[in-house]
Parts: sequence; structure tokens; C-alpha cells
Amino acid sequence: MERIYKLMPEVEMEEAYYLDNLLKDKTDQQVKDFLMVYRARRRDPQITLLTALIGFLGISGIHRFLLNQIGMGILYLLTMGLCFIGTIVDLVNHRNLTLEYNQRMANNLKLMMR
Repeated sequence: MERIYKLMPEVEMEEAYYLDNLLKDKTDQQVKDFLMVYRARRRDPQITLLTALIGFLGISGIHRFLLNQIGMGILYLLTMGLCFIGTIVDLVNHRNLTLEYNQRMANNLKLMMR
């Protein structure tokens, strides 16, 4: 896990643990190449939080679009964040939403780099 933190100090513990398990059989150069591409595709939980907060200004669902959840983004946009209840729930769960997205991106990248 140290090599993940050395190359990407901005990741949180849960994400670093997942990446370490995903890349345990890779060489240092392969991990470095993977993380270079992964860094460009991953989402930061703070950005998810900030875009979810924009939902209270009348433009709900931006964070769902950023997380590639287009259907939910359109639903939030048309229903004012499911009457703000969905937006509030997403504010509480923004770290989990972002972690799930980042895990999907990591799995997709690993499949692409085979």
C-alpha cells in the first residue's frame, strides 16, 4: 500500500487499499503507468460534494452526471433532486458514491491494460 501512497498521496485509505489489492501482482512500472491513467479518470470526493451542493441552487444532478450516472442525473434535474431529498442523501453519501465510481474506473483500466 505504500507504493500507492507514494505515487498518489491524495487517495483515501479505502481507495488505496482497493488499488493495492487490485495491483498486487503488477510490477512497479506497471503500477506507475496504471496510476498515471487512473489519476486522470478518478473523481475527488470533494468535487462530488461541491457539485451536490449546487443542487440546492436549482441545478440538481450535476454530481450524478460527473459520476457517469446519466439516468439519475436527468431524474434529479427534472425533479429538483427528488424534491431535495435525494440531494441531501447524496450529500451524506458523497464519499461512497465517489468510491464506487473510482472502483469501476480502476476495474475498467485494469481490463484495458492487460
